Amino acid sequence: IASCVVFNEAGPLKTDYRRFNISGIAPGDDYAAMYQALTRRYKRIANGEEKLPDVLLIDGGKGQLKQAIDVLSALEITPLPLMVGVAKGPARKSGFETLFVGADMREVWPGPDSLGGHLIQHVRDEAHRFAITGHRKARAKTREKSVLEDIDGIGPTRRRAILKAFGGLRGVAKAGVEELMTVSGINRDLAERIYAAY
Repeated sequence: IASCVVFNEAGPLKTDYRRFNISGIAPGDDYAAMYQALTRRYKRIANGEEKLPDVLLIDGGKGQLKQAIDVLSALEITPLPLMVGVAKGPARKSGFETLFVGADMREVWPGPDSLGGHLIQHVRDEAHRFAITGHRKARAKTREKSVLEDIDGIGPTRRRAILKAFGGLRGVAKAGVEELMTVSGINRDLAERIYAAY
């Protein structure tokens, strides 16, 4: 999951936050994930559906910043906003980030006492929090999903009847075809598919 957070002079604009489910890439491919998330976000801006930010902070170094520049250039967004890559310091400690500014990727080190650096840390931490929260929700939703939901012919009514008859998913998983057929509305074909699914 990639995230986009939006701040204005008053602080976070939570209604403008967005999460992007990243798919079809190799796990851990930051550049492909960045490309996908930025393309999806900035297509809307290129189409005039949303406002172009004044500053675009990218969580990462030169490679991630180059991806952002490439995506916005490919979408023919002009003028480009000020783009800043935020790379973690050598010890990955807050306050020691290196900033890569603009297409020339000028390096800036705000230092641990910089108010601007603190704001950038806050934005980055908020983006991480928002992405992690979304990831946890998606994982919890997957855990709550029943195998029964993926079987054709089993809607909410039959699913409730099956779960009630066997006291929950564990009971369903242990049931044989003949036992499953004792539930109203479950014929042999459906019972065999339920049994095969478990």
